[in-house]
Amino acid sequence: MKKIIFFFFFVTCTVHLANAQEKIDQSMMLKIRDEGLNHSKIMDIAFHLTDVSGPRLTISPGFTRAANWAKEQLTGWGLENAVLEPWGEFGKGWELQKMYIAQTVPYYRPLIGFPKAWTSGTGGLQKAQVILVDAEDSAGFVRKYSGQLKGKIIIMNQQDTLLPGFKSDARRYTDEELQEMTGRKPSVPAYPRPAAPLRSSVSPVALLNDIKEMAKKEGAIAVLTYSMRGRDGTLFVQGGGSYKKDDPENFTDIMVAAEDYKSIVRLLQANIPVEIETEIQTRFIVQDTKGYNVLAEMKGTDKKLKDEVVMLGAHLDSWQGATGATDNAAGSAVMLEAVRILKTLGVQPRRTIRIALWSGEEQGLHGSRNYVKNHLADPATMVLQPGHAKVSAYFNLDNGTGKIRGIYLQGNEACRSIFSQWFAPFKDMEASAITISNTGGTDHLAFDAVGIPGFQFIQDPIEYSTRTHHTNMDSYDHLLADDLKQAATIIAAFVYNAAMRDNKLPRKPLPKAGQ
Repeated sequence: MKKIIFFFFFVTCTVHLANAQEKIDQSMMLKIRDEGLNHSKIMDIAFHLTDVSGPRLTISPGFTRAANWAKEQLTGWGLENAVLEPWGEFGKGWELQKMYIAQTVPYYRPLIGFPKAWTSGTGGLQKAQVILVDAEDSAGFVRKYSGQLKGKIIIMNQQDTLLPGFKSDARRYTDEELQEMTGRKPSVPAYPRPAAPLRSSVSPVALLNDIKEMAKKEGAIAVLTYSMRGRDGTLFVQGGGSYKKDDPENFTDIMVAAEDYKSIVRLLQANIPVEIETEIQTRFIVQDTKGYNVLAEMKGTDKKLKDEVVMLGAHLDSWQGATGATDNAAGSAVMLEAVRILKTLGVQPRRTIRIALWSGEEQGLHGSRNYVKNHLADPATMVLQPGHAKVSAYFNLDNGTGKIRGIYLQGNEACRSIFSQWFAPFKDMEASAITISNTGGTDHLAFDAVGIPGFQFIQDPIEYSTRTHHTNMDSYDHLLADDLKQAATIIAAFVYNAAMRDNKLPRKPLPKAGQ
């Protein structure tokens, strides 16, 4: 009976605390709003992370440029302890130095193409016949094409049809969709970010890998692949194989536009020879194979709370096909702008505010997961480090350029009332949806996995999954300035409120080891 009474008392107190009136400094909310909307620097920040830095594949020159620039900016704004912190072994870096590809027979035309990351170059300009491969499995491929690949460019035969798209690339959530999100149960995902496209939608991965292995042994030039998602010249181009330090270089794999790919296949099916010339130069970076995160702090000022931490972050790394504007220079720029707003206003937070810009997210949340493992807890054992109890919350942004429409509670119902009150000053900005549901695929999961409150904001999709996510179109011109200003303003307010409240944000029960 005593246990039942104690449990009832604990639950009652938890619900009461979660529903308590938040102490919100409305004057500060107005100041944050004015600085974020009327004096924003966010597009200049985004410019430096994209056009100036270039593609930001982890351990690439572009990532290093962006990371160092961010570190210098954070120091210049007055944040402390700005550092590029190593988190562990990543593997080889990779850089594209030259790319040219064109069809020369039966007539000349440039092709839209981009090599996959961590693939080899061509060793100079190569002119080659294209061989059409038609095999259902690896054994059949070996029987039909063994000894025929030397000096050739390989393309696989496909019968699928490119259909027109009747829906707009860009869209915003409707009120009905947002309302439906708020009513979901925890077990139902709420509009998760799109899954990464397969390396090739025209062949099982195992067959493609076997083709590339035999092609490499026989001295072929390259393999052409494509994705049916990549219509209208958009290339969903990612990695072409392992990036471990001691693994061999991956065979040259060129992602080409669906329209170009299918044209070449049709010509070869009609027994019309096709020749391509291509020159690709790539560089593997092995001098330093560690991954690095960018970290900086606004130190807390309250004697009792200054050792506690409110974190905000986004991944800084991108894929190689463009400058990673919506994935995820947008999120990184918003977080940088959020701390700039707070420093510009002279905020003296009670808790320490720590910003983190992660690397290795695109390959499996490596930067954030290793940060958590190194400083907070190992999810495999759930052995907690002293810092685990100090983190009040982690806020993340990584779903493109769209403005914030709400937040995913990640199953943490106790935070609903708190966040509802924090959104209230910005209701006119159309940000108020709160869903109990989980969302995946990004860095808040590293914190949630060890029981630290980790949250991703709901964002309007815009053209994230249809046009920019992991594509050659993910450039600065696809950013929406007003949406990013709104996001930075709201996140600055959330971070401020979390840093100033009397108690840390409520936590869910600790997960079990290895869960």
